[in-house]
Amino acid sequence: MKKLSMLISAALLSSTVSVAAQAQDTMAIVVSTLNNPFFVTMKEGAENKAKELGYELIVLDSQNDPSKELSNVEDLTIRGVKAILINPTDSAAVSNAIRIANRSEIPVLTLDRGAQRGEVVSHIASDNVAGGEMAGKFIMEKVGEQARVIQLEGIAGTSAARERGEGFMKVVDGGSMELLSSQPADFDRTKGLNVMENMLAANPDVQAVFAQNDEMALGALRAVQASGKDVMIVGFDGTDDGIAAVKRGKLAATIAQQPELIGAIGVEVADKMLKGEQVQKSIPVPLKVVTQ
Repeated sequence: MKKLSMLISAALLSSTVSVAAQAQDTMAIVVSTLNNPFFVTMKEGAENKAKELGYELIVLDSQNDPSKELSNVEDLTIRGVKAILINPTDSAAVSNAIRIANRSEIPVLTLDRGAQRGEVVSHIASDNVAGGEMAGKFIMEKVGEQARVIQLEGIAGTSAARERGEGFMKVVDGGSMELLSSQPADFDRTKGLNVMENMLAANPDVQAVFAQNDEMALGALRAVQASGKDVMIVGFDGTDDGIAAVKRGKLAATIAQQPELIGAIGVEVADKMLKGEQVQKSIPVPLKVVTQ
């Protein structure tokens, strides 16, 4: 009986150690939506780097819903992950989720989109302001300084939409171009199509479009093709679909982010932080203009 008791105790101890080891090796990534190729690629970059560094990576999809995002983070605090990488649905709304992680003393890193409040160890993203400016300058160079342009905006409240618009408007406000209209299409291809149809009807003399992501650019492309007009379209993100459209001559350009690298760097930075190393508060990931 004593021997049996010792065996049971040993088994329980082994189980406890195993669970602790598993928790110690677990990170999580909470993605705003996996219904967007850009964020799927970001997730894949994080997964590959986590595997390389020996971490289990939990992936949760917030489905572009801040309440789902909040419940995802609550779930992760219960599961005892060692770090959370989060790509916010909304830069303001995500603050509540981050504060929950803060109270549980789980370090948080933001990817692509920042957070307005809450304690974040590091923010890994492209320089969206610079990217918006690159798009504006590209249009100005190709169409001319008095180009009549339209802007398709992303999800209101996200840092990506705000910053890309800020960069683009630097060029417009510099007196180089005339902004005919600027409306949100929520980073969505179908909404990009619908909004662009309405904007084309209201602004038949438009010469160029800046869409704050490739999904909206591809939606706008369908609207332009259906209208028979000759309108230049520039996207943002450098997704596979966006780059393919550029190479076919359908989009003029896309400001290419490197989503796989953003995800990979996020895991690398979390790994360094967990090992007690100092990490940068903000880490920029390079951008480039992709043309035919």
